[in-house]
Amino acid sequence: MASKEIGKAKASGNEEAAQKAIEQVGKLKTFIQSGEEVEKSLSSAVDAALSELPNLPMDDVPVGADEGDNIEVRQFSEKRQFNFEPKEHFDLGEAMGLMDFETAAKMSGSRFVILRNQLARLERALGQFMLDLHTTEHGYAEISPPLLVRDDAVYGTGQLPKFTEDLYRTEDGRWLIPTAEVPLTNLARDAVHNVAELPMRVTALSPCFRSEAGSAGRDTRGMLRQHQFSKVEMVSITDQESSRAELERMLSCAEEVLKRLDLHYRVMMLCTGDLGISARKTFDIEVWLPGQGAYREISSCSLCGDYQARRMMARYRAEGEKQINYCHTLNGSGIAVGRALIAVLENYQNKDGSITVPNVLQSYMGGLEEIGGVN
Repeated sequence: MASKEIGKAKASGNEEAAQKAIEQVGKLKTFIQSGEEVEKSLSSAVDAALSELPNLPMDDVPVGADEGDNIEVRQFSEKRQFNFEPKEHFDLGEAMGLMDFETAAKMSGSRFVILRNQLARLERALGQFMLDLHTTEHGYAEISPPLLVRDDAVYGTGQLPKFTEDLYRTEDGRWLIPTAEVPLTNLARDAVHNVAELPMRVTALSPCFRSEAGSAGRDTRGMLRQHQFSKVEMVSITDQESSRAELERMLSCAEEVLKRLDLHYRVMMLCTGDLGISARKTFDIEVWLPGQGAYREISSCSLCGDYQARRMMARYRAEGEKQINYCHTLNGSGIAVGRALIAVLENYQNKDGSITVPNVLQSYMGGLEEIGGVN
């Protein structure tokens, strides 16, 4: 319209009217361009705000402020009894000369450890035992995933942008994985899966890297809170109807690890105030550590609903249907290897400082039944 008006004015020789029309068009273009920039800025601000909003808890999740309001669901076995004062894992490991924090600190700083000889093998045995259990008896497919991932992968599982300080970033802009949940869940990204392919169950034994930015002064001694540790992770991708049952299944798989190791533990249902940003419902497994005289988390199994799937566009289509739905994702520790090592050391310690190797691990240890021992 404006172009026609300018043309008519020029054709009639009315240069003044033509110039006014040209100026009006210029103002409109400037207004539209500035509006587009404002829209982009506002959209970015909205997206940034939405990306930090947590998931919605399920109806049966207890309302509470923090871990003090979590609810105990059940326990397994009894606390092991000792006829001596049980020691903490670091006292046991250092006394045997098989756990070295001092040398690790010289090369890497605090929150690192060097395991030697039989303890190094015991850590490896634990990881292999867990992986074998989940792949041969629990139906998980083993994956060897990348340890470095891009922004989209960490955003997809919910660690970015809220928990940037908890992660390690390389100079080329990639991230060291804080857990194998990140690459395993991203196996389903940017795809429409046939419902017959679900549930997708995958597991991995991998190193994990965390800055522990918010844990200054907490668990500074020993292996409980390290910058680098190993963990067996389980991830399930399901349709929307199957995810609740899958959470119970995943939890039972994690529990089976501790049952076979004959370690006393309790299962806790997390309250609303203790849920992670991505989770709709979470069960923690807390193992008993007699040296510390406390329960400590060793596994966390969470149902995330479609929260992660929406961020990574993981979808599925039912057989014969046109409608596309977002998948449901679940993740669980199956379990944290370092904390399992701590639990074995403290629960299987003997009066002379030696460690009895749990029966289920002896084949992984070349038949070894006992580690160390000091006079």
